[in-house]
Amino acid sequence: MRGSLVIVGAGPRGTGLIERIAANAPELYEGSAHQGLDIHLVDPHPPGAGRIWRGAQSPLLWMNSHAEDVTMFTDETVDMAGPVRPGPTLHEWAGIDGRTFADRQLQGGYLRWVHEQAVAALPDGVTVHHHPRRALRVSGPREGRQQVWLEGRPRPLHADLVVLALGHLDAELDDEQVDLAAYARTHDLVHLPPDFTADSDLSALAPGEPVLVRGFGLAFVDLMVLLTEGRGGRHDGDTYLPSGREPVLYVGSRRGVPYHSKIGYDWTGERPPLPRFLGPAQIDELRARPGGFDFGRDVWPLIEKELGFAHYHRLFTAHPERTAMSFADFDEKYAAIDDPVERETLAASAVPDPRDRLDLDALDRPLQDVRYATHEELQTGVRQYVEADLRRGHDSAYSPDLAVFLGLLSVYGQLVRLGDIGRRWHGFFSYLASGPPGPRLRQLLALSRAGVVRFVGADMEVRAEDGLFRASSPTVPGHSVEARALVEARLPEPTLRRALDPLLRELHAEGAAESPDGLLRVDRADGRILDRSGRPHPRRFALGPHTDGRTPGAFTRPRTGGPAFRQNDATARAALLFLGARTGRAAA
Repeated sequence: MRGSLVIVGAGPRGTGLIERIAANAPELYEGSAHQGLDIHLVDPHPPGAGRIWRGAQSPLLWMNSHAEDVTMFTDETVDMAGPVRPGPTLHEWAGIDGRTFADRQLQGGYLRWVHEQAVAALPDGVTVHHHPRRALRVSGPREGRQQVWLEGRPRPLHADLVVLALGHLDAELDDEQVDLAAYARTHDLVHLPPDFTADSDLSALAPGEPVLVRGFGLAFVDLMVLLTEGRGGRHDGDTYLPSGREPVLYVGSRRGVPYHSKIGYDWTGERPPLPRFLGPAQIDELRARPGGFDFGRDVWPLIEKELGFAHYHRLFTAHPERTAMSFADFDEKYAAIDDPVERETLAASAVPDPRDRLDLDALDRPLQDVRYATHEELQTGVRQYVEADLRRGHDSAYSPDLAVFLGLLSVYGQLVRLGDIGRRWHGFFSYLASGPPGPRLRQLLALSRAGVVRFVGADMEVRAEDGLFRASSPTVPGHSVEARALVEARLPEPTLRRALDPLLRELHAEGAAESPDGLLRVDRADGRILDRSGRPHPRRFALGPHTDGRTPGAFTRPRTGGPAFRQNDATARAALLFLGARTGRAAA
């Protein structure tokens, strides 16, 4: 009997898994050429690009990374058992400048090509079948073949193994969103709940009308583009020329400012030797604690120390003229200090200019305790903040910022082994490391000067009252904005309980474990789905943002260790070993 593997999700994660199967099959599944293996890809969207990177979306939407920082191929920095199979980055494949922020349609073309290459690299006897349908549920005994039921198909796919390689998920509304939606229906208002912006119907947002926007991350950037350039406006240098079809966007969030700009210069010189204070040994110790660990008490201090080390290593090695002691002396003292206040004292004595010191709290909440007397003063203040962020992000004199970015990637690669550690870390990482391209922030400034975008402030509160939506912020005490439209500019939370995906809901009902943050729990070793007693399912795996093994960003930056690659490789090897043993044809 031919082996059968069902992969639910044909986007980048599903493609990455197929690439790792092809790379590992010669070692672990030599019998595949004789016995055969069917790989069934289940996804209503095209293989490779999937939903998010599909070609049928606005060409105005960009990638959020430089083309040289996007790869689907492994290198020797990935800690994995399987072989390295190098391949081109996006910019090498497309023949474009590496510093380009490519549009998502081009990225979709790259992903389709990678998928085709991965399928072509599979051994003889391995066949890939695409089913352009949704998977509804998975059934079958733990020790027996699985059945994957598809929408519109009366008979299931039979599988020896199932891998859920789901990407971004839709979710049912939480209690607040349910109330806001009901209020909007009652009072004939517009309410757009959390969603992938390219899928949202924005036609109800009328020209010239105020729209409250809650969220200042990447979903907001997409919204901003679609409602300005997407409606016929255009940018002429630092000036925005409106079409007259734009609404007026009043945007706020918890921080009240956009995510930090992508850094606009290249790394040169010595890299900080990472990990230093948060590496495998510290992760092993945290995982071994009998009573478990607390993120704020046990993990965050290690993150702070690691990021501080990355920052000061770069400052002392690349900009020694701005320091007041030798790096050897600083490093010895820094390593011995665990108290954050003492580290601040050391930094103050060693680094004269406060702008050269790392203050994570100030970076995280720049408007904390900042107050403006008027709404117009806030507009000026936020523009000045964004302008300063852009200047610093494109000035290599502040290259310790890029070292901190590398430190964030290193930390994320370690934290993946801890499972679900809560939302604080993911939000902090995204804010510092996954912000918009610099040109997008320059466009934001132009739209602000043109009056198309207006800033609301930090800790934005939205109330539904007097037949309208009303937003306010303590950043401008006593000021509020009224509108008949509210947009929640963020992705839905990918929790098991609220996921609209019926497959995940059914898995949860049948006993799949969820993390404290509501994500699907998986075995750290190979991605097998865990039940509520902690047992890994022998025939079901999961990879992606709906699991507590989620990784940073959508794609891997070359030569950064690639935790997603490591996970893909481990799952592929576990699947091949299982399938090989099932047929009795595993490699010796």
